[in-house]
Order: sequence, then structure tokens, then C-alpha cells
Amino acid sequence: VFAHANEGIMVTTLGGVIVEINETFTRITGYSRDEVVGKTPSLLSSGRQSREFYASMWRALIDKGHWSGEIWNRHKSGEFYATMQTISAVRDAKGQTQQYVALFSDITPLKEHENKLEYIAHYDALTRLPNRVLLSDRLHQAMTQAVRRKNRLAVAFLDLDGFKTINDQHGHAVGDQVLVAMAVHMRQALRDGDTLARLGGDEFVAVLLDLESFEASGPLLARLLDAASQPLKVDDLDIRLSASLGVTFFPQNQDVDADQLLRQADQAMYQAKLAGKNRYHVFDAELDQSVRGHHESLERLRQALNANEFVLHYQPKVHMRTGQVIGAEALIRWEHPTRGLLFPAQFLSVIEGHALSIHLGEWVLHHALTQIEQWRASGLDLKVSVNVGARQLQQADFAERLRVILAAHPEVRHGQLQLEVLETSALDDITWTANVIESCRKLGVTFSLDDFGTGYSSLTYLKRLPVVELKIDQSFVRNMLEDPDDLAILNGVIGLANAFNRQVIAEGVENVESGTLLLKLGCELAQGYGIARPMPGPEMPAWCLAWRPDPAWTQI
Repeated sequence: VFAHANEGIMVTTLGGVIVEINETFTRITGYSRDEVVGKTPSLLSSGRQSREFYASMWRALIDKGHWSGEIWNRHKSGEFYATMQTISAVRDAKGQTQQYVALFSDITPLKEHENKLEYIAHYDALTRLPNRVLLSDRLHQAMTQAVRRKNRLAVAFLDLDGFKTINDQHGHAVGDQVLVAMAVHMRQALRDGDTLARLGGDEFVAVLLDLESFEASGPLLARLLDAASQPLKVDDLDIRLSASLGVTFFPQNQDVDADQLLRQADQAMYQAKLAGKNRYHVFDAELDQSVRGHHESLERLRQALNANEFVLHYQPKVHMRTGQVIGAEALIRWEHPTRGLLFPAQFLSVIEGHALSIHLGEWVLHHALTQIEQWRASGLDLKVSVNVGARQLQQADFAERLRVILAAHPEVRHGQLQLEVLETSALDDITWTANVIESCRKLGVTFSLDDFGTGYSSLTYLKRLPVVELKIDQSFVRNMLEDPDDLAILNGVIGLANAFNRQVIAEGVENVESGTLLLKLGCELAQGYGIARPMPGPEMPAWCLAWRPDPAWTQI
């Protein structure tokens, strides 16, 4: 048995001196009998086990007469190997320990396999960054450390802008190379103690440690965004992307766990997308607490829709020089039973990207078409524009669902409905959006590109999207009297509209001076508080009859 056992066998004296080994011992360790007899097992020590480990092993041998466990040893060649080892005391007839016998087998391949499985379980196979599992563990540790050290940490959720287009146009192999290069650039932008993880797809999370203040994260976040926007060379392609980043901080005034921090950062990232991409947005914990405290959750909004608590107000669109009312934009409001009339910014973000946003969007379409019918009955024939969210527009059967909705209102001419889509959401998948717009155009429904100027505003995009109207974002209109850059953007957008034979309308006209300057620039259509605030549908006929443009506009 001693000679033929597959386990290595080592016999020692009470003092631990080796007196005998078998051939398997030599095969596993590399040491012959002559090299080890008279020596102690420390000859095999790898240095990986602590003194406490060996002290515990000897206590078990003395107290119980046996010990079993895993030990890392060093081969004669210097390589490390792992063994599963059992040591037993050999006692005489009186129960006195005479020798120790150790049996061990080489489990190095098993340990290597375990390490591979552990790596797969904790690291992303493509980028070699920590995955969601390891991120969760590190975030928990970082939160504990932040409390103990009384400092702060930041959680940044990052999503690449336009990455889907890379995959669609060049294939997933190119997309994978882009992700790998992005991961390298962003990891180099962080400090040694920070963590960058990949959640999947083009979503990454960074955990920034040891911040003295919230403001201290600013340079790090800027470096992350800069790293994500670095030009990449993949095969023969020159690729340049950007990223949208949301950030939240810990600790907060209320108790939060790691999952909540990730959700907060994700929510803030989406706000960065809506704000125009290639930027970061800080999560507002106080606002979030207020929203949750007033039950403006997903379920509460579903209840509000079922209880018919939503209403539409309409903001007139006019020709400033002639005084013609050319249409109205339908704007949703929530008649909250306890908080009064709420604006979209106070509740729509809760359902953004959720299926409920589609139900609410179709509710708006039905009610806007009903309002057109009611106005026609009172003698007012007016076009209405309705905002369409990204999730609703991306439905595979969007055009067909729109056809069904229109069929439910046979009194309404299809041309009386115009759909407004945000430039930033339209450009997420330019080919898909162009096809949807073309399908709707065949139904007689036109499109307006909303918030124009806040996204890419590329000539290529403008050429490919069959929209009839560009709506200049109100941020440029409000500041054009003071900011020459905004004025230049306005001039450029109006020039683009003319060049591509698109109608142009400005939103956010709040005073006579803004309207006057717009008219001089060649933009005649407008809406804004300087013309009329949004109003309930029944008030529109009387307003249309009474409204007259300012004399300063009619004289231009």
C-alpha cells in the first residue's frame, strides 16, 4: 500500500523530522528520499500560510490526533502547488503518540479551475473589468469604509452615446473592440483605489473613493467623460463616441443601500441623456425623497391614469407677423388630488422608458384627437402637435397603432395631427426613426423635430429624417438677447431649415424683443409665455378670436 498509493505519504517523528516517504511523494514534490529524510516538512513551505495557520494545525494534532486541510507548498523546481492533506498521529498500545503520518494529493489543477471559475464569476469576460457581482461586493466595502473614515464616495453610472449605431453599422466584433478600448481609457482616467465595472452592454459603473467633498468628484467625472470621448482606431475605422454619466453620493441624509445608489446613479444618467448627452448629471436626493414621499411612484401614476387624473393643456403656435394661429401643442398635466396641478417634470421621469409611458402616450393621442373634434364642432379648425417619447416611438408596431387610434376619430383629418420627437431620442437609432416617420407620413401625419440644436444637429441626420418642421430649443431663444453664441446657433438653425426646405418654429418666446429678433432672423412661427401660456382646451376658441400680435411684429 505504501509503495503503490496514489497519495504522497510522509512519516515523521514526534519532533517533525521526516523518516520515510513513498514514490508518489517524490513525484508530487520533486524531492527524492535522500533529499528529505532527516529534514523537516518546512523544506516544502511556500510561505503562503501564516504562523497562525501552522500553530492551529499543531494544536489540532496534539488535542485531537489528526488534522485535515489544504496547504500550498513549493516544488523542488520552485513552482507552487496545492495539496489536500491529512495528518494523523500514530499511537502505541498505551495511546502514546510515536509518529505522524501525512497523506496528501496534488489538487493544483482543481485550484486553478476554481480560480478560473472565480474569475468568470467576478470579472467581465470581454473587458476584464469587475462585473456586477464584484462591483456589489466592492461597493458594500466602500460604503462601510466611508462611514468608518467619515468621508464620502461617489457612484457614477455611465452609458455610451450612440453605441448601438456602431454595432448596427459595423457589426458586434467592432463593437466589442470599442468596448475594450473604452474600458482601458476610462480605467486609466481613475485613481488606483477606484473601481470601474461593466454591468453589460455599454453600461459601466465607477466607484470613486475617499472624497473630501462632493465637489471633489468633479475633475474625476470630467476625466471619465473625456476618456469616453477619445478617438478610437478600430481596423480601418475612425470612431469617436461620447458618454452620458449620472452620479450620486454616499452617505446621504436618509439610509440607502448599494442597490439604491446604483438606481439613483442610473436615473441621473438618464437625465444627462435627456439634457443632450456628453455630460454628467447629479442625482437630487432631496427631490427624489419628496417624490417618493408624495407617492409619485410608478404604481401611483398607473392609478392616476386609471382614475382619469390627467388633463391636457394647449399652448398656441402663431405666425408672429400675420397673427395667424397655426396650431397648438398638447401638454400633459396631472390634477393631483392633494398637490394640485403638476407639470410633466414633476412626474414623467418616473415612467420614462417603462411600458406605462406607452399607455400614457396613447392616452394623450386619443384625448388630443377628441379635442380637435370638439373644436371643429365649435368652429375652430386647428392642428395639434403631440410629444412622442422614445419608448413609444421604438415600438415595432408604432405606425399601425397610430393608424388604429386615428381610425377611432374619423372626424379628424390626419393632417391635423403632428408628432413631436426629441432630437436626442430620434438620433438614438436614426434608421429606425426615419422608417417610422416615413410610415406615419403615408398616413398623413407629419413630424416635428423638438429641441433642435441640443443634440448633434448634423446635416446628415437632417437629410435622413423626413420631418417637416424644426423646433428651436427654448434655451437658445431665452438667452439670445444676451448670449451671442446662442444667437449664432439660432441663425445657423434657421439657415439649416431654409437650406433643407424645413419649416422652423421657436419655442420659449417670452417677450416682444425676442419675437422681434426672431422675425428679423427669418423665423416667423413661435410659441411661448410671451404669446400665451398653456390653457385648457375649452379656452382656446375665445383666445384665438381675441389674440392679436404685437405691433412691433406686424411692422417687420
